[in-house]
Amino acid sequence: MQYWLMKSEPEAFGIDDLERVEREPWDGIRNYQARNFMRDDMRPGDLALFYHSNADPTGVAGIMRIAGEARPDPTAFDPEAKYYDPKSRQDAPRWYLVDVEFERKLGRIITLAELRARPELADMPLLRKGNRLSILPVDKRHWDAILALE
Repeated sequence: MQYWLMKSEPEAFGIDDLERVEREPWDGIRNYQARNFMRDDMRPGDLALFYHSNADPTGVAGIMRIAGEARPDPTAFDPEAKYYDPKSRQDAPRWYLVDVEFERKLGRIITLAELRARPELADMPLLRKGNRLSILPVDKRHWDAILALE
């Protein structure tokens, strides 16, 4: 099993939304490295931290499970969709998504400031300067350290 961190703005789709719908395609990813993580490395059963970005407070809000293999993101083919990409074709998809399932909300949001204050998380990709990826791998030791803060 691998561990991930996936960001979303709670005003667009937050942990409460995932709890309500239980399962959701994680669509709209338009960064090649994040796409590659989903397409090439994520597997059903992997766990992910649900991270609220551009929020007050910003931080880890819950846990979700990767619920299926990566598949082409249908929003890339839909001219009416927000994430439409005319260069992505059905026979050569450029963008992928995975389905995620709600596991649980954390007892509280573990804020970015708390994460930054923990020396054992100093080398976590999320905390590196300039890292703005919406999907990141998480080492098991970082996963355990974050959940210990709950």
